[in-house]
Amino acid sequence: MIRRLGGAVQFLTILPVHARDVSLADSAIFFPLVGAALGAAASGIYLLLAHLLPAPLSSLLAILFLVLATGGLHEDGLADAADAFRAGRPAEKIFAILKDSRVGAFGALALIFSILVRWQALNALGPHSTIELIVSEALPRTALVVLSHIAKPVGSGLGSALGTGLSRKVTILAAAQGIAIAFLAEPRLACALLAGTAALLWVARSYFHRRIGGVTGDCLGATGQLVECYSLLTFVCARSIS
Repeated sequence: MIRRLGGAVQFLTILPVHARDVSLADSAIFFPLVGAALGAAASGIYLLLAHLLPAPLSSLLAILFLVLATGGLHEDGLADAADAFRAGRPAEKIFAILKDSRVGAFGALALIFSILVRWQALNALGPHSTIELIVSEALPRTALVVLSHIAKPVGSGLGSALGTGLSRKVTILAAAQGIAIAFLAEPRLACALLAGTAALLWVARSYFHRRIGGVTGDCLGATGQLVECYSLLTFVCARSIS
């Protein structure tokens, strides 16, 4: 189990962990837990900076920490997917763009809007938003595992490595972690978060299957970013009407 946790940390962060003899699919069991840890760390940084800097700058630096700590893994997937999945493009063209390391106009816009949404949401929630950040970082990593299991892997990258070897047991245990972490929030809010995440997963699976016959690593990363934005916005809406 320790090796699996190390594998999850190695894949999801830039921490110098060298997990050996453990596959990406086996490490996925701890993806939600690593996401929760990232959220807790970001919350600590936000709270510390809030004593020194204005709230908008503190929240932006907390988001920057998350981007740097994860090596921009999910942001890269979002940018590639935004550039590739244009209306009318055949699957061959989409795959070619997904493999291209350059960022186009749509990819840049997607990154800008993603960072702006998360920044402003976190700024609205304030520095005392530990639970919000923990849940909002755990659910996207849970979504990666579930989408990898319910969708067909295509291509030959990390998405294929994750989806091909992912067992039902690992998926269920990872999903159970995500659900438990979601219920750190108020029960009705947790149900809204989980229902919205499930809806996003269903839409993503249907869309990617229709366009390219399955999902790649970039598709997983893009979906994770959408789930993260949805989670933070849901917390903001709940705070606004309470």
